[in-house]
Amino acid sequence: MKKDVIILTGAGQIGMAIARRMGYGKKIVIGDKKTENAGAIAGIMNGAGFDAVPVETDLSSRESVLNLIAKAQEYGEISMLINSAGVSPSQAPVEAILKVDLYGTAVLLEEVGKVIGNGGVGVTISSQSGHRMPALTPEEDRLLATTPAEELLSLDILQPEHIRDTLHAYQMAKRCNVKRVMAEAVKWGERGARINSISPGIVVTPLALDELNGPRGDFYRNMFAKCPAGRPGTADEIANVAELLMSDCGSFITGADFLIDGGATASYFYGPLSPER
Repeated sequence: MKKDVIILTGAGQIGMAIARRMGYGKKIVIGDKKTENAGAIAGIMNGAGFDAVPVETDLSSRESVLNLIAKAQEYGEISMLINSAGVSPSQAPVEAILKVDLYGTAVLLEEVGKVIGNGGVGVTISSQSGHRMPALTPEEDRLLATTPAEELLSLDILQPEHIRDTLHAYQMAKRCNVKRVMAEAVKWGERGARINSISPGIVVTPLALDELNGPRGDFYRNMFAKCPAGRPGTADEIANVAELLMSDCGSFITGADFLIDGGATASYFYGPLSPER
């Protein structure tokens, strides 16, 4: 029996939390570079009454993304996309961050946008990091938003001499995610579909724990102490917003980004986390 299909990329806590909100009665196709990770999430969800299947997927490869989409279409029409895949500044070198988080997200949004069903909806997980960078020029923003995906990594602003370190690469990737969502929302709208992004702060996940135990661990602990919320977030708090965006309650919301960081970015610009302090 054919079902509406959700594509979930990234076998992590945030993606699973969102899929649990939206996935009842649907086929959930979980793509991750590590098949064992996708299988573990599928097992948890199937054990809770969902219908999930793992698929090995390398977001940095267009061929792999197309294979994921083709597999999803075997089960029915794709009605939702949850993109929570990515690597952190402590997990990967500059090249990998740009290839997965920047190029890979651009390809995924582009290819799913070609087949998403009428009334379909997507959400991609970006990051507060994209909000911490100094403003880019309007032309740089336009290039990040509209350059064909296969040409993105050739942009001058993404060349090694202009990328300071892995954190800067991650910030550029997340800024690009937000801009791509805006541009793709126009194309998705032609199919009667919507796409938005969410920029979480530090959420307690295995990836975040890597950061806490990495070279920027003290920075993150200081962020918790000095942000208005006084703590990190949880995957379910991100899923609360995703549920709004992906339900009929969010039917007038598309091409938007939602910063959910406990006020850390506000404190960074106007409070005790400000670099000037």
